[in-house]
Amino acid sequence: MLKKTLVLALLAASSATFAGNWQVKVGGSVVAPSEDNNTLANGALTHVKADSAYSFTPSVEYFFGQSNVSAELLLATPLKHDVKTNGQKIASFKELPPTLTVKYNFKNSTRFTPYIGVGATAVIPWGEKIAVDGAKLKADNAYGVAGQVGFNFQPADAKNWGVFVDVRYADIGSELKVNGTKIGTLDVNPWVYTVGYSYRF
Repeated sequence: MLKKTLVLALLAASSATFAGNWQVKVGGSVVAPSEDNNTLANGALTHVKADSAYSFTPSVEYFFGQSNVSAELLLATPLKHDVKTNGQKIASFKELPPTLTVKYNFKNSTRFTPYIGVGATAVIPWGEKIAVDGAKLKADNAYGVAGQVGFNFQPADAKNWGVFVDVRYADIGSELKVNGTKIGTLDVNPWVYTVGYSYRF
């Protein structure tokens, strides 16, 4: 009887420890590249930039016990960017930007929980097109650092649901090649603005 009681107590403690440690988020994001002064092809192309794009951005977050620290993996539906030089479209590409951040959540007595985070991001491009007949454009995978600030708000009548707003910045750029010859690096350095819903379980 004592053994059964101990087992039940341990199971209950384990359940309590992990309850509420996971959170899923669904949101919509604007990905707005901040770099608009790239120079490519030995100066032949100036003021090159990637246009803004919009995406559905789900994420999964894990909270480490009762601490203020969590880790969040941001995913996204494919984004498409047009690439322009002096306002004229010269190319386009699609990409996925998976991002992993470690966050510090400022817990308090209100229903607002601000947070900050820092981590790593990637650009995985494909579907590159260039406005030159017979030319083949290739954008390489790229990796960089990312930061974020935001908050989660849980309404009084919501048990597990909440809404969130956050802003991210990534320092990242992709090396471009045309017919196998490097023409330069397209720095993107995007700001990512996201609004969505959260559910913790």
